[in-house]
Formats: sequence, C-alpha cells, structure tokens
Amino acid sequence: MSVLTIDVGTTVIKSVVFDDQGTEIAVSRVATEVLRPHPGWAEQDMDAVWQAVVRTVREVLAELTDPVRLVSFTAQGDGAWLVDDRGRPTGPAILWSDGRAGDQLTAWQRDGVLEAAFRRNGSLTCAGMPNALFSWLAAHDPDRLARSATSLTAAGWLFLRLTGVCASDESDASAPFLDHTTGDYDPQILDLFGLAAYARLLPTVLGESQRIAEITRQAADRLGLPAGLPVVMAPYDIAATARGVGVVNPGQACGILGTTLCTEIVRTEIDTTGEPSGINIAYRGRERVLRAFPTLNGAEVLGWAARLLHLPGPPELARLAFESRPGARGLMFLPYLSPAGERAPFLDPGARGSFWGLSLEHTPADLARAVFDGLSLVLRDSLAAARTDITELRLCGGGANSDAWCALIADATGVPTARSGDTELGAKGAFLTGLVRTGAESSMHRAADKYVRMQRSWQPDRERTEFYAALHDDFLHWRTIAREAGWRGAATWPGHAGRTAPDAPIARRIDTTHHPAATPAPGGTRV
Repeated sequence: MSVLTIDVGTTVIKSVVFDDQGTEIAVSRVATEVLRPHPGWAEQDMDAVWQAVVRTVREVLAELTDPVRLVSFTAQGDGAWLVDDRGRPTGPAILWSDGRAGDQLTAWQRDGVLEAAFRRNGSLTCAGMPNALFSWLAAHDPDRLARSATSLTAAGWLFLRLTGVCASDESDASAPFLDHTTGDYDPQILDLFGLAAYARLLPTVLGESQRIAEITRQAADRLGLPAGLPVVMAPYDIAATARGVGVVNPGQACGILGTTLCTEIVRTEIDTTGEPSGINIAYRGRERVLRAFPTLNGAEVLGWAARLLHLPGPPELARLAFESRPGARGLMFLPYLSPAGERAPFLDPGARGSFWGLSLEHTPADLARAVFDGLSLVLRDSLAAARTDITELRLCGGGANSDAWCALIADATGVPTARSGDTELGAKGAFLTGLVRTGAESSMHRAADKYVRMQRSWQPDRERTEFYAALHDDFLHWRTIAREAGWRGAATWPGHAGRTAPDAPIARRIDTTHHPAATPAPGGTRV
C-alpha cells in the first residue's frame, strides 16, 4: 500500500508517493504562476492551484501498481484565500509574500501594536499575514470582505476541495491570532489590530488529532482515487518540512534553503521575550512549539545573482562563488531583495539589498561569493535570535544540494550541518504526519526515527567560524547603516546625504586578503 502526499508550494505544486519503507517511488511537479498585477503584490488563481493539484495527482497515480491507502498534504502558509458561503473564491488568493500592506505594518510597528501582539503569542506580523491583509482590504476593497465568508490558507483551500471541510490547522492559525494556551483565536489580539469585526472570517481551528476527514465522491472522481479515502491535513510547509527532516524533539533545528531561508528550532513553550522576531508555530498541540524565522529572501536571490552574472542558474553560481575566498575579498552583501522587504529575523517592509566595499578589483566570483556569504549570515542571524542551544542544523531545500554551501553554513554558524537523503521534505513530513494520524505509527518521534535518513554531515572549521563571527558583526553594522540611510540610498554611501564613511577598524575587519581562513583550497573550491 502506498501513501499519496501533496505539497502546494508557492511556485511549484508536487505530488509524491511513498512506499511502506518511506521511499519516494513517484513524483510529479507542476510550476504555478505568481500573479503580480501591481508592484509589491503577490497573488494566485485559486482554481488554477486546484487544477495543478489534480494534474500532479493523476500523473503520479498513473505510475503506481499498488493502491493508495491515504492522502496527506501540506501547503504554503499565511496569506488570505477568501471564499464565499458556497466555498467559492471571491478573488485571487493573496499570498504570504504580498507586500501591499507595508504601510499598515509600519504604522502598527510605530504605535507598538506589533510588539504588544508578539508579547501575547510570540509571532511578529508581516505584510502577508491575514491581519495585515484584512486591514488593507477593509480600506481599499471592502466589497471583497463583505462578499467573503471565510479566509483560508492554501492548506485550508485544499482541505475544502478534498473533503468539503472548511477549517484551519493550528500551525496555520498560529500567526497572528492564536492563543497557544487554548488552541483557539485570541480576542485580545483581534482587538489589538482593530479587527474584531472580521473574526467571522476566521475558520474553525482543528487540533492535531482532528485534521483528518474522508475524501468526497466528487474530489475522488476528479483525482482518480477511491471515495472515502482518509485525508490528513499536515502542518503548513515549513513545519511539515521540519518533520520531514526529523526535527521533532526540543533543541533540534533545521534550515530550509528554498524560497525562504527558514531557520526552525523545536521548543517546549513559546518565547515572547527579547526583541520581537519570527513566529512561534503550534507543532504538537500544547506540547511542542516550532520557533521559526521564515525570511522573505532566499533562493530567489540566487536566481537573481545568476541572471546578473549571465549564468544558467544557482548551481553554476555556486561553482563560481567557491572560486573566491571566504569574505569575498572584503565585499559584503545584504541579501534583502524582496519587494516586501524582510520579516525575519527582523521586520522592515522597506528593507533593500546592497553590496558594500565594491571595487574594480572584485571579480564575478567575488560577487557570487558575497551572495552566498550574505545568505549564510542570515542563517547565523536567525539562530542568534532564537536564543536556544542546538547541536545540529539539518539542511533541506534546493540549496542543500550544494555540498560547498552546506559546509559554508557549518562554518558561518559554528553548528554542524547535515543533509537528508530525501528530496521532497515537505511531502515527507506530510507522509509522517499521515502515518501518525491514521494510527500506522504511534508517535512522530518513532515515525521520524524509522523513516528519516540523513545522507551527509559537515563539521564547522574552528578558524573559519571565528572569522565568520567577526564578519557577522560587520554584517550587522552595515545593515544598521543601511537602515539609517533609508535602505535605497545605502549602496551609494560615499557622499550620501553628506554622511561620512564608517571608521577604518570596521573596514579592516572585513579585509580578508590575509585572513588565514581565507586561503583557498586547491582548485579554489574549498569553503
């Protein structure tokens, strides 16, 4: 018997079938379109997403000889997938990466609303969360809110299409409205954001043991599955991915090197202290919380850099990058290229990227190396913000296919890294969740021990870790200057608005020409 899993990503939808040993035996992928009708907007056609799911499911089923015993799925989180009282879309889905509500976010940040909400449930609002989108729609498209009965997420939309149940799981509901002590919405947080009138849009929250229902006859016929098959809604994609890589116990951590650079650490309780940052995701009822820092900038930065340097794609960019030294010969890159700014491990809708220290002596390899260094320092930044001791960082996502980058991350963070032997980790997490929810496995811990296989690991080099610790200090310093300069003017620092350049010691600290850790290995490829 096989398990069919579905992963509704932002840019790719996948259906993956696992056998009884947890091995991928069939995969189908379909690219999806992110609509950008206005600057900063990010939307998707909800019916087109469903049609892509249908296509991928039918394609993988055509490869099978054994029957499917259950369906389990995960999907992108946040956003507003609004439907009417008949379950039909009232317009395109507004995605997690949408930036239209940036001004509202800035106002809430200025007025202390974001911090007050963080102190209650440990999640810092970003522009693509439902509260920000409800507020924007109330001001700019109130008719759509009036026509809408429920605001789902991508997972909620798929669960509705598969089972007819209109609901949300706890992981999707965690930010921004969930009360982690009750597992239901917190009316005080709704009041904080001035959204009590829109509580009617929030779907029922299903607990860990409740997210299972039978597929409807209509959906089964559409997909080519038997009616009555159990359907499990797994946590949304970043949480499902953590499960898929075996990060299920307190102190374990993973880093997703994908559309988002998401660093996640399992804890036993939410963290509402310190500088407001990231989100706390309900991970196993009230027993486990996933402290997560899902950035807005990740693999798209690599694609941008590859295009900038006229390379076919990120793999070629990586090969070029590791011809340069650690520190890129004094070149620093702030990788904040999303039109929506950044949301973790700090929040700033206006954040923009920049190169610092660029000169005629720098080569394309140095630019490529600076990009990888900058993204790796974002991971270090997130681990520091988590303030939790970890012993290993399990890496996944497309970027984890690069051995050199996995080794660089170990050096840059000072934490051993490891890569899974599986390729579809969100789907693997859905697989594990489905087994536990249907009783085939007794616990997530046992399921992870049985089915998760790590492929390779890397130990940090002490000398290089010390080097990257100093480089991280400089990274934070240049970022502070960029923010004070209004981000957009940061790249033209010399002479900008009459300001003076930073002092010489900082410039010397990022000069890696003679740093012992910067000596390239034979062939120029060692990280």
